[in-house]
Amino acid sequence: MRKHHLAALFAPLIIAGCGQAAPKQASAPLAAQQLGPGATSRLTTPWTNQAVAAAVPLPEYPRPQLTRAKWLNLNGQWDYTGGRNAPSAQNPPQTAPALANAPERIRVPYPPESFLSGIRRSNDLNSWYKRTFTVPSDWSGQRVLLNFGAVDREAVVYVNGQQVGRHSGGYDAFSFDVTPFLRSGSNDLVVGAYDPTDGDGPLGKQTQNPGGIFYTPTSGIWQTVWLEPAPAARISRLDMIPDLVGQRLRLNVRGENLVGKSVEVSVLAGGQPVTTITASATSELSIPLPNARLWSPDDPFLYDLKVRVVGDASADTVGSYFGMREIKVGTVGGIAKPLLNGKPIFQFGPLDQGFWPDGNYTAPTDEALKSDVQLAKDLGFNMIRKHIKVEPQRWYYWADKLGMLVWQDFPHAWNATGNSAVANKFLNESREIVGEHLSAPSIVTWVIFNESWGDFNIPATTNTVRSWDNSRLLNSHSGINFAPGDTGAGDLIDIHDYPGPIAPRPQNNRPAVLGEYGGNCLRVGGHMWNPASKCPYTTYPDQTSLTSAYVGQVNRLRGLAAQGLSAAVYTETTDVEDELNGFVTYDRQIKKFDFAQVTAANKALVSGAAYLQPLSNISLRSVSSGTNNRFLRHQNDLGLTEVVNANSAAQLKQDASWQVVPGLADPSCISLAAINVAGSYLRHASNRLRIDSDTGGSFKADATFCARNALDGNGGLSLEASNLPGFFVHQRGNEVWLDRNDNSAGFKTDATWAVSDAWWRSSAILPAGEFKSLRVTTPGFDNRFIRHSGGQGFTEVVNAGSNSNLKADATWKLVPGLADPSCYSFESRNFAGEYLRHSSSRISRQRPDGKDIFRQDATFCAQRQPGLSSVRFAAYNFPQRFIRHFNAELWIADGLGGNYWNTSGGLEADTRWAIEAPWAP
Repeated sequence: MRKHHLAALFAPLIIAGCGQAAPKQASAPLAAQQLGPGATSRLTTPWTNQAVAAAVPLPEYPRPQLTRAKWLNLNGQWDYTGGRNAPSAQNPPQTAPALANAPERIRVPYPPESFLSGIRRSNDLNSWYKRTFTVPSDWSGQRVLLNFGAVDREAVVYVNGQQVGRHSGGYDAFSFDVTPFLRSGSNDLVVGAYDPTDGDGPLGKQTQNPGGIFYTPTSGIWQTVWLEPAPAARISRLDMIPDLVGQRLRLNVRGENLVGKSVEVSVLAGGQPVTTITASATSELSIPLPNARLWSPDDPFLYDLKVRVVGDASADTVGSYFGMREIKVGTVGGIAKPLLNGKPIFQFGPLDQGFWPDGNYTAPTDEALKSDVQLAKDLGFNMIRKHIKVEPQRWYYWADKLGMLVWQDFPHAWNATGNSAVANKFLNESREIVGEHLSAPSIVTWVIFNESWGDFNIPATTNTVRSWDNSRLLNSHSGINFAPGDTGAGDLIDIHDYPGPIAPRPQNNRPAVLGEYGGNCLRVGGHMWNPASKCPYTTYPDQTSLTSAYVGQVNRLRGLAAQGLSAAVYTETTDVEDELNGFVTYDRQIKKFDFAQVTAANKALVSGAAYLQPLSNISLRSVSSGTNNRFLRHQNDLGLTEVVNANSAAQLKQDASWQVVPGLADPSCISLAAINVAGSYLRHASNRLRIDSDTGGSFKADATFCARNALDGNGGLSLEASNLPGFFVHQRGNEVWLDRNDNSAGFKTDATWAVSDAWWRSSAILPAGEFKSLRVTTPGFDNRFIRHSGGQGFTEVVNAGSNSNLKADATWKLVPGLADPSCYSFESRNFAGEYLRHSSSRISRQRPDGKDIFRQDATFCAQRQPGLSSVRFAAYNFPQRFIRHFNAELWIADGLGGNYWNTSGGLEADTRWAIEAPWAP
């Protein structure tokens, strides 16, 4: 037996759109097939009929980064025998088993669970395929390679009854040299596949019991099968790593029988030769590319590559392409950021599951495969997170060609946690995936684990993956807040939040990213996989409200990006089976959002247009060398910068914190309210920055600033006076002035500010340590107060005639927040040591259990809107959700729907509270 992974022998060539046409396939003598009687479609895509009519489905050359001129596509009709009574493919015989006398017919490469296969049956466990082929006569004298894009999960292959090899792993390609097994004329090919769809190997979101966020499984052959000729001395893999610093491409040629051979490597751009070198086939080649055109989402330029083994006329020749790009972590304005080609880039894209209602794991056509990438591009995204699935290699070609950054997840194995055998299987199969896609310029991040799904020994696993590929970022643990915690491993700090968005704080060497958020749903009759589906997140009644919620979330991301967030992933590209949260329906037939509004919002975020979220609390840090630990503060009414850190006094933290409000003179700009001097705003007067209350005259204009992209070009932002164009908030020594931009490098740096979370998170300063009662301000209910009853939070009418127990229940001691002293916790008057906290959004009274999660759940940050005396209380760990009363119950809510208490109607009034004298002093 011989096992040969194509992941260990991938290589690249030139394809359509990359300067040279892709090789044409030889014709496979197969007739089109009618689908079996049991194959009925639940939903059809715009490409379903085209796929059904094709004599050879997916006729495109399947391996864009390793092409040869001649090949034979084996897709189409095969004989099929499946089921738990079929011969075992897990423990197969040495010779091909005899299959049923009257087997079914299946259309390869669509999996048997899919409509397009003609079978549409799940849980066969063992799948057996059979067909014949004839080797073209002009392949004489060549080795014949049999290639599989992917088979889920274990495969055994026979040619003319003899076993030629086995392969384990459902997501990587593999290949066998079948030359010794061939005979003249017709040859028999039999493939057996074993797939239990269980947790003992990587399986992604496949399940034998689909529902919720898990889907119909895929078994057996699900990517193209093909033959190709190659000489004995042949190329089987090209490792291409761009080196921008060295202005070169590092190339390692790997293959069979290449010792002592030389290779000629030619680089072309737009069909024109760039450079050609000849060197040993077994040493690393350095291909000079001075002043190379760099690959990016804005300019996805691809060079063509041709590699030829120097020798006789039958010497191997392959073609490929590559993009010159670099991804790394750097510091911009004191904040860790991902840098693409040396420049910071906010990465924003959808979570993409890669499922199809007609083909399951397999897209019906290549145009369909491209369409999901094109959809993301058209919506203004620059990144896709490919979620716990690995696609056919042509998907990555389209991402390379269209200019889409890719975060590539490793498919998880549930049982890898605590099971070393399964963990090793996960590592082995992940290594094959990395090798197969090592040269794709689009892939910039490997996502090793998602939440706590099959995770194990995260730091060591991260080091292992880095040893395979140190040219990309590693996201070791996406969604650490849904897992035991952050181990500190990897290049990114990543949380998930639904509906969100919130963001983690950047660390010294790890950019902050939001690996999942959103999930906004809309039901579209006639276009749902399951008409009874219930959205796992938030459902909206129509396109208008859905789009409005989405745009609001993107605007929040713009504010978070100004504070250091580096990437975000929205759930998701399309509906998937029971999930209804896509931009389009599962059948790709209906646009669910107003795409024009979505695209405009996305582009504003991705472009980095300066933005500050209204009513957010921020601090502004100098980015100038030597003063980049100083923050803008007020002292004696004047604007200064001063060092602020975690140990600073509360007064200094408050002075260095500002509430962003719509511009007093221009609501398209902003004003900065001092949080600890009510009614005062940062303004310029005789060019000095200071705080004042409204003195009339030009005050509102003097207190209005427009956020601009950072003058120094390195992140953060600059603040331009709305009434003095060209004048910016500028640091002189430790004083802050309004000065004209003189275009000097020093001025631009001193007029650039890094935005961070406020040192004091509450914009309303309340009397900590005092007892108070909190009154509803909603008209018609403003005689009700927050109380506890039976341990739960409610509101109830309280007045002078109320009994003493009710008065005590409605009295709370305001104490510094258990999780953050710049916020507040509410200690019960008559149950000392117990606090209001939220859990599953409901607010109750509980005693601390010593855990951080309790302290966070029991901490609320007070927010005051200028001009109003009432206060809102934002949950410390969900800052866009506020204490709300609904039907006398207390919840934390954001008005984004999904629950009866979370409606948008009345949210503003129902989340405002008056702080009053205590009913029980």
